[in-house]
Amino acid sequence: MGPTNLEKIIALQRNPANIRNLCILAHVDHGKTTLADCLVATNGIISSRLAGKVRYLDSREDEQIRGITMKSSAISLHYRNGDQEYLLNLIDSPGHVDFSSEVSTAVRLCDGAIIVIDAVEGVCPQTQVVLRQAWLENIKPVLVINKIDRLIVELKLTSQEAYTHLQKILEQVNALTGTLFTSKVLEERAERVEQREEDGENDSERLSGDRDYVWSAGLEEADDSQLYFSPDQGNVVFASAIDGWGFSIQQFAHIYSQRMGIKAEVLLKTLWGDFYLNAKAKKIMKGAQAKGKKQLFVQLVLDNIWSLYDAVVTRRDEEKVEKVLTSLGVKVLARDLRHSDPKVLLSAICSQWLPVSQAVLLMVCEKLPSPLEMVAERVEKLMSIGARRFDSLPEQTQELKRAFLQSSSGENDPVIVFVSKMFAVDTKALPQNRQRPLTQEEMSQRRDLARQRHADKMSSERTPQEGPPAPLDTAKMESLPLKESKPEEEVEQQTFIAFARVYSGVVKKGQKVFVLGPKYDPAQGLSTLPEGVSASDCVTEVPHLSCCSMESLYLLMGRELEELEEVPVGNVLGIGGLEESVLKSATLSTSPACPPFIPLNFEATPIVRVAIEPKHPSEMPKLVRGMRLLNQADPCAEVLIQETGEHVLVTAGEVHLQRCLDDLRDRFAKIEISASKPIIPFRETVVRPPKVDMVNEDLGKQHKVAIIHQVKEEASQGRSSDTLHVDSGGLVTLITPNRLATVSVRAIPLPEEVTSLLERSAELIRTLEQINMSLREGKSLDISHRTLEAIAGLKAQLESLLQGRKWRNAVEHVWAFGPRRYGPNILLNSVEGYQRPSVWQCLDRGVKAGEAGAQAAVIRDLDNSIVSGFQLATLSGPMCEEPLMGVCFSVEKWDIQSAAPPQHQESLEEDSMSHGTLEDSKVEGNSETLAEGTTDRPLQARRRPEAASADCYGPVSGQLIAAMKEACRHAFQAQPQRLMAAMYTCEIMATADVLGRVYGVLGKREGRVLHEEMKEGTGMFIIKAALPVAESFGFADEFRKKTSGLASPQLVFSHWEVISSDPYWVPTTEEEYLHFGEKADSANQSLKYMNAVRRRKGLYVEEKIVEHAEKQRTLGKNK
Repeated sequence: MGPTNLEKIIALQRNPANIRNLCILAHVDHGKTTLADCLVATNGIISSRLAGKVRYLDSREDEQIRGITMKSSAISLHYRNGDQEYLLNLIDSPGHVDFSSEVSTAVRLCDGAIIVIDAVEGVCPQTQVVLRQAWLENIKPVLVINKIDRLIVELKLTSQEAYTHLQKILEQVNALTGTLFTSKVLEERAERVEQREEDGENDSERLSGDRDYVWSAGLEEADDSQLYFSPDQGNVVFASAIDGWGFSIQQFAHIYSQRMGIKAEVLLKTLWGDFYLNAKAKKIMKGAQAKGKKQLFVQLVLDNIWSLYDAVVTRRDEEKVEKVLTSLGVKVLARDLRHSDPKVLLSAICSQWLPVSQAVLLMVCEKLPSPLEMVAERVEKLMSIGARRFDSLPEQTQELKRAFLQSSSGENDPVIVFVSKMFAVDTKALPQNRQRPLTQEEMSQRRDLARQRHADKMSSERTPQEGPPAPLDTAKMESLPLKESKPEEEVEQQTFIAFARVYSGVVKKGQKVFVLGPKYDPAQGLSTLPEGVSASDCVTEVPHLSCCSMESLYLLMGRELEELEEVPVGNVLGIGGLEESVLKSATLSTSPACPPFIPLNFEATPIVRVAIEPKHPSEMPKLVRGMRLLNQADPCAEVLIQETGEHVLVTAGEVHLQRCLDDLRDRFAKIEISASKPIIPFRETVVRPPKVDMVNEDLGKQHKVAIIHQVKEEASQGRSSDTLHVDSGGLVTLITPNRLATVSVRAIPLPEEVTSLLERSAELIRTLEQINMSLREGKSLDISHRTLEAIAGLKAQLESLLQGRKWRNAVEHVWAFGPRRYGPNILLNSVEGYQRPSVWQCLDRGVKAGEAGAQAAVIRDLDNSIVSGFQLATLSGPMCEEPLMGVCFSVEKWDIQSAAPPQHQESLEEDSMSHGTLEDSKVEGNSETLAEGTTDRPLQARRRPEAASADCYGPVSGQLIAAMKEACRHAFQAQPQRLMAAMYTCEIMATADVLGRVYGVLGKREGRVLHEEMKEGTGMFIIKAALPVAESFGFADEFRKKTSGLASPQLVFSHWEVISSDPYWVPTTEEEYLHFGEKADSANQSLKYMNAVRRRKGLYVEEKIVEHAEKQRTLGKNK
C-alpha cells in the first residue's frame, strides 16, 4: 500500500466518530473471506477480478490448501461516503467449530459484526454459536444473506419460491435473536425483583400478592424495535460475493423512485413484505399473497436478477445480454463478452450494476456503532471481575467508566488496552526488517561491484592453475562464517505481536504500562501502591501486577504490518515487545485502578490430547521451547506435562490438532516430531445394580444377591481380611496399618441430573471452596450478593434433585467435592456425632459456628487427611486410573484411637510417633497437676489437640490418607462399575441420495442418530447424531469419501455418557451361557476401551495370548 494511504489512515484514526470496528462471523464455508476480499478490493489492495479467488486474509498456506479460515486477521480500510470518510477495522474470523476460540478473540475487540448466512443452508449450528457470542459481548450485528446465486443455479428456484425461502431464513435468524433477548430481559427482571427485596421495598403483603406474576411480564415494556433483522430497517443485504453483487432495499428504492415517480420512503416500507403493485390504479396495495399477485420485492428486484442469470449463465443469449447492458447503462470489455466462462461476464456486469462492497460498506457505516457509542452496560460487564459487582469496585475504578464511554484521548486520560491474543509473525515480515527499494546511487554501486567481480573471475580463469585466485578465496572465506552463523540467527525467527484494541487514551511507542493479571484486585493495588504511581516506577510487590514497555506499534493490514508512532482511542492495533509479559490475553493500563477485563468466552472445549516427543531425543529442549511458543500463539491450545513426563498437547478437534502439529514442526520447534495416537479421555462411575441380565431376562432376587456375593468374593481375594472388610451392602471398612484409625465408606451412584449440575457449576464450587478456605483461616471476606445467590441456588437445586430416604439431609452433610475440590463427585459426612462446619457456612453467617468449631477442633487436622484421600481416589479410579464422575462416597464410620492409654499407645504406635515425646508431656502434666491440685481430665483434653497437630504431617496422617483412598476404591469396586465416554454432537447436512451412506458411517462408528429433519424448500436433510470422541478420528475424511464430498460433519463436544456394557461381565445365568457361550469372547466395547487405556498407561492388562503357536494345526485335512 502506498504511503499516501497510510497517512490517510493515520489521519482517520484520530476521529473516533468515523471509526467502525467490525468482524465477519458465520458458519464454515458461508463466504466470509470471499466477502472480505470484495471489501479489500475497494481499497485497491487486490484486483476486483481476483476478489473471492485470492482469499487475501487467508495468509497461511494450510488455509489456502484446505479452503477454510483458521485464524482471525485484521485489515484497515478507508471508505468515502459522500463528504464523510470512514476508517473500517475489519476482522475476518474462522467458521470452523475447532477455531471458535479465534471468533471470541475477534468479537471482544469489535463494536459490530456482519453475520453471513448461506442462502441455501440457512441458519447452521455455528451461526447460532457466533450470534450468541456477539450477543454475550453486547455488539450489534447486521446480516448478509450470501450465495443467492445458488438458489438460481443449483436449486433452480423461481423468483417467487426464492422470496419465500429468504423470508424463512430471516424468520429463523430473528427467532434465534428473540430467544437471546427474552432470556436477557427475564434475567434482568429477576435481578430487579431481588434488589427490591433487599432494599425492603416489598412488604410481606405486597410480596404475597405478587406471588402469581406472569413470567413474561417484563417483555411488553422491553424495547426490541432495533433488535430484529429486516430489509426495510436497512440492516440486511442480499448478496452473492463470488459473483460480486449485493444490494440493500434502499438502493432499489432509490432507483425505482426516479423511474416510477413513487416516493423513496414509501418504496422503502413496501419493497419487503406482502405488498403488490396495482398497474391500473398505479398504487401499491397490501395482500399480494391472498390475491395471488407477485410481491413488489419479486417483481422489481428478484425478477431482474433472475432474468440476468437466465441471459448470461443459463441460455447465454447474446442478444438479450446486449439489451440488458443497454438498459442498465453498463459498459463491458470485449474480452469479457467473448470469454468462455459466463461467470466472468456476469461478475463484470454485476460489479458495476450492484457492487456488493458498496451495499455492505454503506450498511456498516450507517447501522454499526462507532467507539463513541459504546453502551454503559457493556463497559460494566467488561470491568466486573470475578464474582464482584461493578458497584462494589473502588471509586477510582468506577470513574474509569467515563473514560470508556467518552473514548477520551487527552494527554492525562488513562490508557486502557485489551490484548485478545498473541500471534506469531516471521521476523523478516516486520516493517523494520522489510527490504526497502534501492535508490539510483545504490543500484549503480551494486552494478559496478558486480562488473568488478565478473572481471576478477575472468582474469583468474586465464591464469595458470597453480596460482590460486586470491579474490575468490577471500570471497569464500568471507562467506563461510555467514553460513555457520545462520542457524544461530534462525533461533529467533518468530516474533510475537499482540492483537489489541485501545479503549481509552493514546498509546505511544515505547510507553510503559501495567499488565493486569486475571486475578488482580484494583482495591488491593490502590491500597498498596503510593498515590500517583506510574508504570515507569516498576512496582513489583503487588500480586498479579507487572510492568512492560510497548516497544513497537503496528497497523494490521492483513498479510502486512505498517509501523506507527502512536494509536488513539477506538482503534485495533498490533503491539510488539509483549511476549515476555503476556501469555495469551491481558489488560494493559497506565492506571492501577483499572480492573482486568472479564476473560474471553470460549465456546469450544479442548478435548483431543496427543503426547509429543522429538524424533531425536537430543532435540528435547527445542521441543519444549516450541511448545511454549505454540501455547502462547494459540488461544485455545493447552500444553502440559503429565506425571509420566509426557509432553501433552490438548486441542479442540482434529483439524485444530493438525494445524498445531504443523506449526510446531515448521515454525516453532523446527524439528521432526512424532505424535502419539490421540489420548481419549474417559471417566469412571458406578450404577445401580441391573434388573435384567445380558439377554434381557429378569434377574431373580436370590440370583441377583448370588451374583453380588460372587463379585464380592472375587473382589476380596488376595486382600488381608484383618484390615479390610466388605459387607454385602457394599460398605467397606478399612483399618490403617498402625491400627489407630478405622474408616467405613460406601459408594452410591449420583443421579444424572446432579452430576451434570455439578459439572456445570465447577467455577461456582471452586469459588465456594476458596470462600470456605478463607473462613477456616479466619479471614474476613467481602462476597458479592450475586455469588451468594448463585451458591444458595446451587444448594437449593441439589436439595430438589437429591430426594428420597437415602438422600435425607445429604446436602447439609456434604464434606467436600472432588477431584481437585470442585469435581462432579461428593464426599458425605455420615459419621455419627461429628458435626463439622458445613461447606455452605458462608450462607448462614448468623449461625454460631463456634460450637461446631470446638467439636471439630480435636480432629481438625486429620479431617483434611480424609478429604485428601477422597481427592486422590476420585482423581484416578480403579478401572483404568481415569477420574471418577457421578459417585458419592459416604463416610459412615471414622474412629481414631488417639485417646488410648499411653502404654497401649506405645505398643501400637511404634512407627507413627516417638513415645519419648508422650513421656515428656506426661511428666510435665503431672507436675502441673500437683501444683494446681486438679484432676487428670483437663490434661488429657489439652494434650489431645497438641498430639493431633503434631501428627498433622506425621505417619498417622499419611496412613489415614492411604486408607481413605483404598477404602474409596474398594467401595467403588463393590458396586457395578461402568466407563463413561466423551461424546460429540454431530450435525450433518446431506442430500437424500447420500442419506444411506451417512447412516452407514455413523453406525460403523458407534454413532446414534438423535433426530433427522428435512429443510423446507430444499432437498437437504439435517441429521443430528451423538458420536463417541474415541471413534471420531478420521471420521470427517471417511464421511467425505463415502458421500463424495456431498456431506461434511461438524463435531462439537457435548457431554459424558455411560457405556451400558459392563467391562468385567462374565456369563452367570443359563440363558447367558446358551447365548454367549462359555468363553463369552464377543466384542465388549467397554472392555476394549478400558484395556486400551490401561495398555497406554503401562498398567496390567488381562488378556489371553497364544504362547506356543507352533502347536496350532490347520483345519484343512490335506495340507
